[in-house]
Amino acid sequence: MNDYKCKSISWNASGAEIEAESFRRIEAEIAPEVRCRFSHGEWRVVRRLIHTTADFAIADVVGFKNDPVSAGLSALRNGAGIYSDSNMIKAGLSVSKLSSFNSNYSRDSIICPSLNAPVGELARQRHITRALAGVELYLDKIDNGIFLCGNAPLALAGVAEAVLAGRIKPRLIIAMPVGFVNVVESKELALQLNDVPMIILNGRRGGSPLAVAALHGIMESGVELQ
Repeated sequence: MNDYKCKSISWNASGAEIEAESFRRIEAEIAPEVRCRFSHGEWRVVRRLIHTTADFAIADVVGFKNDPVSAGLSALRNGAGIYSDSNMIKAGLSVSKLSSFNSNYSRDSIICPSLNAPVGELARQRHITRALAGVELYLDKIDNGIFLCGNAPLALAGVAEAVLAGRIKPRLIIAMPVGFVNVVESKELALQLNDVPMIILNGRRGGSPLAVAALHGIMESGVELQ
């Protein structure tokens, strides 16, 4: 179909072509003094975050602790459990990319229990959020696994408290809750975790799409090394 009128739009570009051109433009437009702050693997994550938001300022608020790219790749290759605080993360993660690192990954293997009945019951009994109740009930699944937080700050805070208490030690935390209440405080608490690999968006910014983008960026860097 070639009767589109606007000539400035690339009507026939494929999704892959559009993504490649987006990355080319990011590489061309990023300030060199910003790009040089990140290792090769970290840049793959940052570039994905910029691609997701169309905002270069995201590079100024992202932080990397304890070599999270290498830790994440090792965890994925070993089939570490993945816990997400939102169904949007579970739906957004690419199972084909995950399974290229370990064939045991599937959509069902990504844990997101916020809608489970026991989680709802605990939340009602304790007068806490479902996100926090889910973390408390599934700490054994988060331990030695990958924890992605892109929505609920109390989920991140609950995991951070459990780590500080010596109850669990995730192999990777992606800390990107978003909003105005408990968000900055939960991230400040997470930054107290001195020996857990972490990618964090400082301040109020975050969101489930960014948490997904961060893990996809890690996987992208791993594919290049295979």
